This record gives sequence, C-alpha cells and structure tokens, in this order.
Amino acid sequence: MRNLDLDLLRTFICVAESGGFTRAAERLHRTQSTVSQQIQRLEESTGSILLDRSNRIVVLTEEGERLLGYARRILKLNDEACDVLANNLREGVIRLGVPEDFAADVLTHVLADFSRNRPHVRLDVTSDLSARLQHAYELQELDIILVKQKVGSKKCVASWPERLCWIDSQKFPALERDPVPLVVFPLHGLYRDEMMSRLSSCGRRWRISYCSTSLASIQSAVANGLGISVLPARAVKETHRLLGPETGLVAINTIELALHCREDARTTVKQLSDCLYTLCQTLQDGCDVGWL
Repeated sequence: MRNLDLDLLRTFICVAESGGFTRAAERLHRTQSTVSQQIQRLEESTGSILLDRSNRIVVLTEEGERLLGYARRILKLNDEACDVLANNLREGVIRLGVPEDFAADVLTHVLADFSRNRPHVRLDVTSDLSARLQHAYELQELDIILVKQKVGSKKCVASWPERLCWIDSQKFPALERDPVPLVVFPLHGLYRDEMMSRLSSCGRRWRISYCSTSLASIQSAVANGLGISVLPARAVKETHRLLGPETGLVAINTIELALHCREDARTTVKQLSDCLYTLCQTLQDGCDVGWL
C-alpha cells in the first residue's frame, strides 16, 4: 500500500495551477530545483509521468489530470480535519463548487455580501471542471455546486440555458486554417467534446493546438491566434471575434448551467443556494451576447 505525500501533492497542485516550475516556486517560496525534485518524487511514488515538460509551458499529462482532482479532494479533507480539531465547527463551513468562469468578481461580490451577514460561516470555494465538481458533490464533499451539464441530464434545484459562443481572434483569425486549431479545456470538459463533435459533423478537420485548465489562459490563447474555441457569452472578450452561423459552425445549445443543493441541507446552505439562484437568474436575464 502506497501513501501519497501531502506536501508533494500541494506542490503538484501549485505547479498545475501556475503553469510552470518558476511561478510555482515563487508562490511556494522555494527554489525551482526543490519544486522540480518534489514533482519527480511524486512521479516516482505514483509510477506515472504527471507533467509534460517538452514545451515552454508545463502541461498535465492524462495521468496528471486524473491525479489533480484527487489531490485537491485529499488536501481539502486534510484541511477540513485540521479545522475541526482546531475547534472550527463543521456546521460553520459551507463547501461550494463552481466553474472557473463563475469564480470572478460577479460571484465574489455575492459571497462577500453573504459572509458579511453571517460572520460565523466560513465559505470553502472550489473551482474546477464540472465533471469533477459533480463527482465531489455525489461523494458529499461539496454542499452546493453550480455546474455545466447536458440539458436535463441530472435533477437539480434550477437550471438555465448556457449561452455558448464560438470565438476566434480579432487580430489573428484561425478559423480558415486546415486543420482548424482548437483551444480547449482538459479531457472530459463538456465544451471540448461538443466542439470536436460539431466540427466533425460539418466536415471540418481539426487539431488541438492549446490545452489549459485556466479560463484566463484559454481567453488569451484565442485572442493571440492559437486557435478557435467555445466559451460562455459572459466570458467573451473584446479581443475575440464571434463566429456566427454564416461561418458554417453549428451552434451548441445542449448545455445548461445547473444549481445543485440537497433537500436536507442546513438552513445557511439553503440561504446561499437562494443567493446563487438569484445571481444566475439575473445573469440569464441580462446576457445578450452571442448568436444562439
């Protein structure tokens, strides 16, 4: 039986989120060589290559992507146990999971207002791919989740159509290249699968040119001409060009934003769920970007 070293997992998560050893070392206040050695030790203990170091930007391998979700959950449980032993009662923690395009100013304002009115409550927010959030919720590791899912695929408190847009660069268009370069999220991301399916259905050849877990990185990669992508309307930037139906691309309208909260949840959890419902409804009413 092998045991994963928590310190090595923390370093691995930091490297994955930072996109390289240099920035991870700065965040961890360690030398780059120490960070590299820790990743090597983790790879040796797992028997897997976790990072692809062949490019300037370090990216996760398929094994690394698998481990990342587990690493976050392991450390979250570890930190939660430490909180409980330090007399931070479990009842005072609400564990929320959201997609990265929601973990921005619009959400933090709502959470800040919620916290000011309930100073005894601690919010523990996780930003990740929807599939991983859904899995953690099913394991009861999260109390509330906002996730992207296939329309009607799972029962939820409420759902809203997710307005998705095909986007290209304003300055460096990539759509006419053959094969079409794609900027994508990692494996099992809903947008990624839908993009590939739609392009194949309209007879376009494609290749993956850039892959990242970071929304900001995806937005920047498209803006700088690395390829086309699909993002929610609220994530479209001025540096992007919307690709309408005249381009031959098939609209993606099979995804919804879903709010999940258990019926037997604590009162404070249900109150936060109500706040998120109001936020999502407001965003839905005010979103007019896109051509779906």
